[in-house]
Amino acid sequence: MAKANATGQVRLTLVKSRYGRLKNHQSCLMGLGLRRINQTVTVADTPENRGMINTVSYLLKVEELA
Repeated sequence: MAKANATGQVRLTLVKSRYGRLKNHQSCLMGLGLRRINQTVTVADTPENRGMINTVSYLLKVEELA
C-alpha cells in the first residue's frame, strides 16, 4: 500500500460479498460505509481508515484520489 496522504481521499468499491466473512471484517466494512456489492464510497485517508482498508483489502478495489 502507498503511504497515506495528509489530506487525501480514498475511493473504495466493494467487489466481493461480505457474507460468510469474519465478524471483525464485516464490522470494518460497515465502519467504512460499505453495504452492497459495487457500492462506492469516498473516505478520508487517515491511519484509522487505512487499518480497516488493510483488514478487508481482499474484498475491495482501492483508488487513491489526489
